Amino acid sequence: MILVTGATGSIGRHLVRRLRQQDIPFRAFVRDPGRGRELDCELAVGDFDDPDSIAAALSGVERVFLCSPGAGPGSQPMVAQQTRVIDAAVRAGVGRVVKVSVWGARPGGLLAEGAHAEIEARLEASGLDWSIVQPSGFMQNFLTGAGTFTDGGDLLGAYGSAGVSYIDCADIAACADVLLRGDLGSRQRFVLTGPEALTHTEIAARLSAALGRTISYIDRPPADFAADLVAQGVPARFAADVAALYAEVAGGALAGITSAVRDLTGRPATTFAEFLARERDLLRQWPTGVTGDARAR
Repeated sequence: MILVTGATGSIGRHLVRRLRQQDIPFRAFVRDPGRGRELDCELAVGDFDDPDSIAAALSGVERVFLCSPGAGPGSQPMVAQQTRVIDAAVRAGVGRVVKVSVWGARPGGLLAEGAHAEIEARLEASGLDWSIVQPSGFMQNFLTGAGTFTDGGDLLGAYGSAGVSYIDCADIAACADVLLRGDLGSRQRFVLTGPEALTHTEIAARLSAALGRTISYIDRPPADFAADLVAQGVPARFAADVAALYAEVAGGALAGITSAVRDLTGRPATTFAEFLARERDLLRQWPTGVTGDARAR
């Protein structure tokens, strides 16, 4: 039995679909039973902040897919929440945890980078078998509201001319599927990327072709984004960290390409053009959001 946390999220929905199609026993850990019922699978209704619900969800579970939303300004509840799941998994006798982290996770790293590094260390020390996937930015950011757009629908960013090897969340789920069902990847980390590093000017061009209208990319200095966040009431320290992340990406931090998707799944990673062709329904609603950054998780 596999427990899928984050089951209604961008990665979790794809993983649930894969497990269901393969008739693999699993249950989805969800907070909202209404959204959970849309998954058409066994549910465990609970909350990362409710230890009793986590313990109940883990009953009879052999493997756990660990994924939860990142934190915004202020504290990092994700650290306490995922640590709570790891500790409960130890008590429940779980065999392996497959955790979704972030590319660049490191002690003292900015925002999610540091938070995920802390959770990774806790998982390593737990005695559990584990695999960790560290994805690049999500292609889904451009369709689900995590991208940044002008009121007129142009793409905004602070990435300069650097490429970003965005990955399709369906590919992350496919890799997690392999790691959850076998013994491959024990105590290993996998950096997951798409097959190409695109500049945001190139991404705007692909969006233009898919939508049949011109989308431009407008590049701004990272400090301007930070100032906008502060003007909206976001704490200055958090805004400064966001600006620093933008600067990292502009310096090429997410431009690398790995073969991990092909190595794990036996097929190449999805291209951005293939992703857009598959997501035609969401494209009709584009853009759906007005704020975010390349590393939204």
